[in-house]
Amino acid sequence: MTRISLTRRVVGVDQTGAAIEQDVVEERPLTIYLNSQEIVTAMTIGDYPEYLALGFLRNQGMLEGAGAVMRIDYDDELAVVVVRTEHATNHEEKLKKKTRTSGCAVGTVFGDMMEGLEGLRLPEAELRTSWLYALAAQINTTPSLYLSAGAIHGTVLCARDQPLVYMEDVGRHNAVDKVSGWMMQNDERPEDKILYTTGRLTSEMVIKCAHMGIPALVSRSGFTVWGVELAQQVGLTLIGRMRGKRFQCLAGAERVVWDADLAQIKDEPKKSGRKAS
Repeated sequence: MTRISLTRRVVGVDQTGAAIEQDVVEERPLTIYLNSQEIVTAMTIGDYPEYLALGFLRNQGMLEGAGAVMRIDYDDELAVVVVRTEHATNHEEKLKKKTRTSGCAVGTVFGDMMEGLEGLRLPEAELRTSWLYALAAQINTTPSLYLSAGAIHGTVLCARDQPLVYMEDVGRHNAVDKVSGWMMQNDERPEDKILYTTGRLTSEMVIKCAHMGIPALVSRSGFTVWGVELAQQVGLTLIGRMRGKRFQCLAGAERVVWDADLAQIKDEPKKSGRKAS
């Protein structure tokens, strides 16, 4: 079996504006079939596709009554894996096509999300490092369900250095969707906003932010290669690994204004605040 690369070297800048090279996790689509029925498209790093397909179908209860698994066919070029069973299953008749992504909890419909992305270009809004540090300090200590109970994601809509609305949920996509709904209900314009999240900066997170029209996405967590590439495509400023005085910018660095004095920024306490995931 051909060994695939699970990471790619990406060039960006750090909190001082100095050039860096960062190993970023790859993100690839994999479509899973159960016999002739297309079941799901998963966003994955790409290794062990046969195990992923078989385990997904088993954990979803889709192999019950199917008899033995006769074989598993994987096409690397098409990024398709087909699990073939001895008997057809009821799932193949009643299931409509679904799409899960690399998100937590309930996934998102990735194909629908991609529609309208071509030609989209976000406003060229500046992002000051002083805003980033002020936001991180406030958000990291804001009373929240996470700080009291853990095991939850947070998303914050911000205007410059001020948090506007804070949403939490078990899945980071749910938290982002709540913010989007709040913006619609309150006629909040997106072009001067910053979206802060505790979740990974994957392709679908970047796409959601782009569809919301927000020109800057900031996270305590890391990136995927496709997330970075899509951010570059739509003109999104993408900041990750935002902890204390440290961060990395892998897209849109030309719109960052380096106005903060790092000597005045405190390191984040190790035993307090938020973790990323």
